[in-house]
Amino acid sequence: MTHADAPTTYRFATDGELSPSDSLDLARGQVGWAAGGLEGARDRTLGLLADHSDALVRTCRPGHLTGSAFVVDATGERLLLLFHTKLQRWLQPGGHADGDANLAGVALKEATEETGIEGLRVVVPPIDHDIHRVDPPKEDAHDHHDLRFLVVAPEGATLATNHESQGAKWVTAEELEHIDVDDGTRRMAAAGLAAAQALQKR
Repeated sequence: MTHADAPTTYRFATDGELSPSDSLDLARGQVGWAAGGLEGARDRTLGLLADHSDALVRTCRPGHLTGSAFVVDATGERLLLLFHTKLQRWLQPGGHADGDANLAGVALKEATEETGIEGLRVVVPPIDHDIHRVDPPKEDAHDHHDLRFLVVAPEGATLATNHESQGAKWVTAEELEHIDVDDGTRRMAAAGLAAAQALQKR
């Protein structure tokens, strides 16, 4: 399934929808709810959840679930990239679920911690679902089954990144074309900016 297969109604998640949970059924529901993503990702991640009761824990192999935040400014026209300290690449905020099946909540928490922006709001359903190989220092290579959520910053947002990033910048879709990011990031950006613009029009 791709982002363009069916129209999706995006909305801001309520506080009650963001509570941490250890329910694998909740994780399965969010995987099934994703509006688009890498071909075959849904079946692969559902298979991981079926075969590994610890799929939400970072030590699970061959991979585990993660939650990412595609952060846009209040206008919905610029996106935020962070230069990841460990991986030495421009990426969106995000991180390990660490047992939390509520990946929308994970994405919001990671975005808040990594950007320092107060008042971020997360949108559901997920805009993208990716599976990618990571090979961090001092760890074996493994897969991240990553659910990606649109996160909207308030007007006048101020960045205060933490040690996980060596740099941060707001860029437009046009500027993103000249930055070395992977195809999954470009797919997420297209979906996320379209979702942000749809929210602006409501």
